[in-house]
Amino acid sequence: MAFRPDQPETVFTYGAPGLKFGVGARHEIGFDLGQLGARRVLIVTDPGVAATGAPAEIAETLMAAGIESVVFDRSRVEPTDASMIEAIEFGRSEGPFDAIVAVGGGSSIDTAKAVNLLTTNEGELMDYINAPVGKAKPPTSPLLPLIAVPTTTGTGSESTTICVLDVVSQHVKTGISHARLRPTLAVVDPELTLSQPAGVTAAAGLDILCHALESYTARPFESYEHKTADQRVPYCGSNPIANMWSEKALSLMATSFRTAVHDGDNLAARTEVAMAATFAGLGFGNAGVHIPHANAYPIAGQVRDFRPADYDADHAMVPHGMAVSLTAPAAFRFTFDASPDRHVRAAELLAPGATRPDSAADFLPQVLTELMRDVGIPAGIGAVGFGKGDINSLVEGTMKQQRLLATAPVEVTEDDVAQILDESIELW
Repeated sequence: MAFRPDQPETVFTYGAPGLKFGVGARHEIGFDLGQLGARRVLIVTDPGVAATGAPAEIAETLMAAGIESVVFDRSRVEPTDASMIEAIEFGRSEGPFDAIVAVGGGSSIDTAKAVNLLTTNEGELMDYINAPVGKAKPPTSPLLPLIAVPTTTGTGSESTTICVLDVVSQHVKTGISHARLRPTLAVVDPELTLSQPAGVTAAAGLDILCHALESYTARPFESYEHKTADQRVPYCGSNPIANMWSEKALSLMATSFRTAVHDGDNLAARTEVAMAATFAGLGFGNAGVHIPHANAYPIAGQVRDFRPADYDADHAMVPHGMAVSLTAPAAFRFTFDASPDRHVRAAELLAPGATRPDSAADFLPQVLTELMRDVGIPAGIGAVGFGKGDINSLVEGTMKQQRLLATAPVEVTEDDVAQILDESIELW
């Protein structure tokens, strides 16, 4: 159904970090921190990224610039409340710091956001986690400057106001959302992604695609009731600026994604995918994401024994980008009627020259599933361990993500989510 606000919104917002992009950009972080007046910083990373030597290299760069650094290298891939609390306690005990540098994928960047929040503000992690899981308190004190240095291409966390984690006791993935969490500066060096294995490149790349597709098809900003200044949230709905970033991200992925997965040493392809990740982050970080991301949280939170290829993890997990993609074809079939032209346009950008099926509603799902097969994504939620008997619990987890579902271009019921999940058990 169409949204018919009594007083349509006339204002949209746009926010972004500073950006330094290109091969070798990481070598300038010491200068950048010096411009911020930092003399002692916390570097947040994970064991896998630490093993590549990149955080140590950055620490040496900082030392040469006269900046002391302390390294926390125990971020968990797909963070939990417990892993973030460990990092927060480290930050509180080793501080004070003048700034924080996050080196890694979205997991390390999100962990750094939580550390930044809880070393500058009082309280506990659950105080700030989105309702209804947590108390959704806003920070009352300014945060430290945060420089985000992504080593994977996908999450967009270097651009966004979101911090994502698993709350283990509730078997749900949720997050913290506030404008102050947005990094001060994103340093995107494509050379850092050359060590990203094919499986990680594929899963993270599907996150790029879903960021672009979900924000491009999100509920338009003018379909909301008019807000007062204090009511505005980072996710304001699709809008002209976010749409521009999303379209360009899709075009870049059309030419480079498969190459980056299958020929990981191709720096030109890696650079284009890194650019696409940046563009998609600048888009969805303002417009928002919707059903595929809402579904992904319980899929990741309720995983039992699935172990993805190329992830050096000591626990069962469905990587975030993979989890998002598994229900995306069915979700975009469901949202098609809200904006048919936009769904068709997205498919054309992602697969120029593709044969259009008899039903236009199947075009984007068809393009997505073909791409997922090509890069080695599992063939549906059944392939990562879920069956019809799990749908009710997955629906319950999805419906907790009201912050995301509010951005969907149509109203979403429990029955709608159950249908999307059922169609996603086996995609091919």
